[in-house]
Amino acid sequence: MNTEIKYLKGIGEARARILAKEAEILTFYDLVMYFPFRHVDRTRFYRISELGENMPALQVKGRFISFTTEGEGAKKRLNGLFTDGTRMMTVTWFSRIDTIAKLYHPGVDYVIFGQPKFYRSVCTMVHPEVEVFDPSRPPQGLRGIYSLTETMRKRGITSRLLREAVDKVLASPAFSRLEETLPPGILSRYRLMPLREAVKAMHHPASARELQLATERMKFEELFYVELHILRYSKRRSRALSGYVFPRIGDYFNNFYFRQLPFQLTGAQKRVLHEIRDDMRSGRQMNRLLQGEVGCGKTMVAFMSMLMACDNGCQAAIMAPTEILAAQHFETISAWADPLGIKVALLTGSTRSKARRLALEGIASGEIQMAVGTHALIEDKVQFKNLALAVIDEQHRFGVAQRARMWSKNTVVPHVLVMTATPIPRTLAMTVYGDLDVSVIDELPPGRKPVQTYLRYDENRMEVNRLIYSQLREGRQIYIVYPLVHENEKLDLKSLEQGYERVQSTFPDYRVCYVHGQMKPAEKDHQMDLFVNGEARILVATTVIEVGVNVPNASVMVIENAERFGLSQLHQLRGRVGRGADKSYCILMSRQNIGGDTKKRLTIMTETTDGFLISEADMQLRGPGDMEGTQQSGLAFNLKVASLARDGQILVRAREAAMAVLDSSEELPPLLAKELHRRFDKSVDWSLIS
Repeated sequence: MNTEIKYLKGIGEARARILAKEAEILTFYDLVMYFPFRHVDRTRFYRISELGENMPALQVKGRFISFTTEGEGAKKRLNGLFTDGTRMMTVTWFSRIDTIAKLYHPGVDYVIFGQPKFYRSVCTMVHPEVEVFDPSRPPQGLRGIYSLTETMRKRGITSRLLREAVDKVLASPAFSRLEETLPPGILSRYRLMPLREAVKAMHHPASARELQLATERMKFEELFYVELHILRYSKRRSRALSGYVFPRIGDYFNNFYFRQLPFQLTGAQKRVLHEIRDDMRSGRQMNRLLQGEVGCGKTMVAFMSMLMACDNGCQAAIMAPTEILAAQHFETISAWADPLGIKVALLTGSTRSKARRLALEGIASGEIQMAVGTHALIEDKVQFKNLALAVIDEQHRFGVAQRARMWSKNTVVPHVLVMTATPIPRTLAMTVYGDLDVSVIDELPPGRKPVQTYLRYDENRMEVNRLIYSQLREGRQIYIVYPLVHENEKLDLKSLEQGYERVQSTFPDYRVCYVHGQMKPAEKDHQMDLFVNGEARILVATTVIEVGVNVPNASVMVIENAERFGLSQLHQLRGRVGRGADKSYCILMSRQNIGGDTKKRLTIMTETTDGFLISEADMQLRGPGDMEGTQQSGLAFNLKVASLARDGQILVRAREAAMAVLDSSEELPPLLAKELHRRFDKSVDWSLIS
């Protein structure tokens, strides 16, 4: 099965190069694992007189009457007039015209398979599959349709050619030696089809039921090895890393909890603190993901966890993705830490030289007990005396390799608390963060009012402006977000430049500031300060404000061209308002003529403020690979058969099977070790970090 595909009859070197580049098909094994993306029913022939609009691909039996060529050069096309005796239709080709003109002839019985289209009431099929009708052949049943790139099509690689190539391999002695990749115990326990049967059924199912069983087998196998890969790393790390032991809760924590706590902790915050406390005294390195909505109190939980480190004579650090967020954390944490006598330092790219030198000296000596910063914290110059807890905020914005540098600061690996305000669907959390323990703060502080969300169109602009005016008169502040900084002729989208001018002219009595990603840090900070301090009442921005801007007085979020944003991103932007006790609004501005899925996405936003429901819906609509941050946070595998959005139940069973294997033995069975190596041998071993 490792034979190169170029040695298969009908492929050759030229096509093999295209298949390798376009579809990563290099060997016989790769070819049989290149499954159809859908199957069509070839059990019956349709009459041309039955065909109508919006029908799927289907087959017709008949003869060509004549062929004609039209146009010149790139616009040249070949038309064949085809009839089945009930009516006529046109068959059209735009490429490989000379070759096709020699292949097909009038008066011969052919079977044509394709999707019917209608133009001025004339039925047409473009580039269908055509083969000579053989009355001795039985009906074909379900036939696979393979994914093709434009390059593959242009080079004559069709779905039919792939199907014939697959059939040759399936009939070869090589396929009979294809090794099973799952142990007999797993096959029987989960009632899975054997591998060779499943592969054959994926290409040529005898029935819809057989296709379903084969698909379930292949999805299970794919997810099983992903989970085995992730959980094996987790086990290896837990065996290798002991972590700091925090045996005591001391004066820092108790004084803060009993004398300074600015508000009562929610039940969810208390539960998560207990989970973190248990981790920190276990003797194992904590590696925990903390999820929670914007405003649920994650920073308070992080700070109280940092107090546990300080109570045990150690240092703690919190790393944020932007200087704005780092500065806000520093301000908040300093206000809580100063009365306790805890020294806190801020370290970012723009920290001045004297302050930087003092911070570096204090961190190295241990005088500074808490460090707050950006990527600057992982620079080689930053040396901690005894860093025992590292908190990573909005971690999807950091690459794994960046985070790894934090752990090299110590001989003992620090405990890790990873935080995110982007709710992650359970199936995605089990894969992307499968080696982290997960805590969820699923409760908002009392008194918080849900943000009222409305979908509005350009014709509703006056109504939206009236709402903004009414909130401004009450002393509130407004966010207005645009998808682009500059106008783009190719994209029919509103830009920040145009919007800034329009907002200034519409609300002349109020100061307007602006922020976008192309600004210099100093100018961006100045503009943000105008808004945070209340000098500017309206902030016009791009999505740079998605994370870490805390202005409790802001009560309206207007998102222009909301159809251009994903659900999770819209939810994050909406989280910038509703942070105070006042009623708040999020207005999704959109074009009137938006598609079905887009309308559905925006409607979901108006119906719920539950971030987990929204993230599940986002993954269903867009797929896990497109979701905010998943590429940075470790989705280091491509699922070819399974879907994290649709196959949650199979994933749970696959994870259960993987855990059972790892619990049963220190070493993987040779069968599993071999297959795991084949699938993940190019991966970097991040087993000793989060």
